Amino acid sequence: MRILHTADWHVGRRLGRHDRTEEMRAALDEVARIADEEQVDLILVAGDVFDRAAPPVESLSLGLTALTRLARGRPVVVVAGNHDAPELFDALAPLLRDRGVHIIGRIKAPDAGALLGPGELGVPAVVAGFPFLREGRVIDFMAETGTWYGAYAQKVAAIADAYNTALVERAGTELVPILVAHFMVSGVRVGRSERELHIGDAYTATSQAIPAGPQYVALGHIHAPQPVPGAPVPAAYSGSLLPMDFGEAGESKRVVVVDVEPGSLATLRSVPIHAGRPLQQVRGTWEEVAARADELAESYLDLTIAVGGPDPELGRRAAALFPYLVRVRAERPITARRERSGDARPSDDDLYAAFVRATTGEDPPPGLAQLFGATMEEVADAPA
Repeated sequence: MRILHTADWHVGRRLGRHDRTEEMRAALDEVARIADEEQVDLILVAGDVFDRAAPPVESLSLGLTALTRLARGRPVVVVAGNHDAPELFDALAPLLRDRGVHIIGRIKAPDAGALLGPGELGVPAVVAGFPFLREGRVIDFMAETGTWYGAYAQKVAAIADAYNTALVERAGTELVPILVAHFMVSGVRVGRSERELHIGDAYTATSQAIPAGPQYVALGHIHAPQPVPGAPVPAAYSGSLLPMDFGEAGESKRVVVVDVEPGSLATLRSVPIHAGRPLQQVRGTWEEVAARADELAESYLDLTIAVGGPDPELGRRAAALFPYLVRVRAERPITARRERSGDARPSDDDLYAAFVRATTGEDPPPGLAQLFGATMEEVADAPA
């Protein structure tokens, strides 16, 4: 059988002041076209369908329309990610089931809705759906086990192990066991656009959370497309459908097409997604950047402009020239900042460092000092 794996749509996500609805619509159209051309038998959506737990009506309509379109002629299995509301997903589940979309919002016991087999899906597979686990939430079917009361990584591994046991038993030798889940495995490459609250050590599982029973593990949560390091079976993050911010600039986006049959490991290949405007980070003087106006006109831009002194009109000029400008910042040499303050008093950087030392007894961390300097630069260049 052939499977299409996608994740991290983040329908409704904006980039600065720019609405990306039409870009997302085009990307979802590409996913549907690929599914049809590849004649896939099953589609897995590994979480973060929406960017907000309570998506606006337009975003909700776009996401649900895409799911039901993908389900024409094949089943679709969806799990909730950390951006999705599990309560909303569970409310939608009975409404979409008859249309071939099987949504799992909360983490469920294997025999209480977590496993979907041929009877529900109509294909020779058993799929275990593992939505995002929030720290501190007790899962009913795991609450009495001794392995539950431990670190987050242990909890994820315990749930995955329970699903693995049920998958292997139910699949036997005639069906393909699959796990679709939304969590982060340590060692993966992480960008800036994943929600920081849910990607730190407190929300990281180890490769031991990837069980050996499934023939493929479809993961969401990490936006950079990549295999899972240390996994005992084929496992991958399909990545986000569009680049979410400039940390993903230049990154190729994709869906994963998986070929698998009972008793053999899956084979994977990437099919690129071309929709969406490019994201570019550009540095230079105003004259250098303005000379590239035609080349940069269709890109989302993060501009850093080298200036010799305060330039309060920089933002207005950049917005007028570049229709998809996201942000612009002025960059002056450190010596220019210090000359501005004169010899009669310490620089702003020196005053800030002295304040931190007086209140904490320590020098400010380098990152904090850098952030302070950047903030002062933005204030100096802000229009009156």
